[in-house]
Amino acid sequence: MSLSVPRFDDSVVMREAGAEVLGPAPVTIRLLADSSATGGALTTQRVTLADGADGARPHFHKGSAEMFFMLDGEALLLSGDDIVTAERGDLVVVPPGRPHAFAAAPGADADILIVLTPGVERFEYFRHLRRIRLGEVPADSILDVQDLYDNHFLSSPAWDARR
Repeated sequence: MSLSVPRFDDSVVMREAGAEVLGPAPVTIRLLADSSATGGALTTQRVTLADGADGARPHFHKGSAEMFFMLDGEALLLSGDDIVTAERGDLVVVPPGRPHAFAAAPGADADILIVLTPGVERFEYFRHLRRIRLGEVPADSILDVQDLYDNHFLSSPAWDARR
């Protein structure tokens, strides 16, 4: 195993007021630091989900692990075929290649800090999702950018049965 050392000169400081915010409730995404800002070390965003809202449908990343830290509330997280209920203060880390998804638990909101490492330029991915929600591009256009953003969708009977 080789270790890649990220290269960036200054600390990354993102104030809450300076974060780009995408979408009103039920899904709000705050873009905090993209891979280019962290020398490839990580990409991070904060996702706030209203009562039972879906965060991401089942997918996997070929080259990155994804960390979910529950700032508040309660969320359901798919990891492989298992569904974990995470609450305030809980941490879930999904390894590369493992199918995962997340949503606010029914009857609960969720506030989640998400970190992808090593980082992938993903802010434009979230902007693409916003364009889909606004009807500016077709929904299936997300399939055209799966490799670009290392976000590969799949089906999950375990997730479908629970959702």
